[in-house]
Amino acid sequence: MTTPTPDHGAVPPAPAPVSMAAQLAGEAQVRHAAGRENGGTPPAAAVSIADVQVTFRGQPAVRNVTLDIPARRVTALVGPSGCGKTTVLRTINRLHDDTGGEVTGTVRLGDLDVYAPATRPELVRSRVGMVFQRPNPFPTMSIFENVVSGLKFNGVRSKAILNEAAEAALHGAALWDLVKDRLHEPAVKLSGGQQQRLCIARALAVEPEILLMDEPCSALDPIATAKIEALIDELAADVTIVLVTHNMFQAARVSDLTAVFLLDPDRVGELVEVGATVDVFGSPRDERTRDYVSGHVG
Repeated sequence: MTTPTPDHGAVPPAPAPVSMAAQLAGEAQVRHAAGRENGGTPPAAAVSIADVQVTFRGQPAVRNVTLDIPARRVTALVGPSGCGKTTVLRTINRLHDDTGGEVTGTVRLGDLDVYAPATRPELVRSRVGMVFQRPNPFPTMSIFENVVSGLKFNGVRSKAILNEAAEAALHGAALWDLVKDRLHEPAVKLSGGQQQRLCIARALAVEPEILLMDEPCSALDPIATAKIEALIDELAADVTIVLVTHNMFQAARVSDLTAVFLLDPDRVGELVEVGATVDVFGSPRDERTRDYVSGHVG
């Protein structure tokens, strides 16, 4: 009997492509395996959102949002453009007060009712920092002046306190070693990624309980994005982070909890599913979530 001669020139079959959903689930599983919460008592809610609807000029932008955001964790809000992610984010620190948005429902920071008649927006914003989509350092200010601007606005004048706060915030934003000898140079001399970390330092200087981040990496290159993602992971040990992102892979890499927003048939945003990131991407409960994370819709 003749033994078949192997065909050394044969091309091996290409591996089967890995689906988008499987890739996301894999990223989320890595995050979960290295996460801070593996069993035990879940953290208390830093922010509680109940039955929230936001309306502009009589037209609802997002409605029926009920969501608890756990303390000292990263919660990602994901979904296609126009589904209400940023609208919900901005309800937490009352930014719609200045844009004509009408908010109904309840938003609480611990025991503080954010929209109670007696609650001053300044009090809310002293507890909630905000980092926007594009780096927005104050262009006429130095690096140091940018970091301490919030403290000065709140009446802090002590040079010792301002110096200490600036150094702590820049350490917290992983920027101190890069700028410690350049503190009085214009902030706009920094690179885009460094400017975004400066904006994070500016938010951290007032020691917020909660840090809101609205697509903080969308204008950055992959190297700067990786640094911001690493920073988010470090900060979440002490600060509650709520992150809006269009990048589901980013959500899978950095978040503990994911909330999925989609448009309903009336083109109004709604919260479709919320849960541990590893579950939302690995075994979503809602068929609409499954379609979205697999790339079939959105």
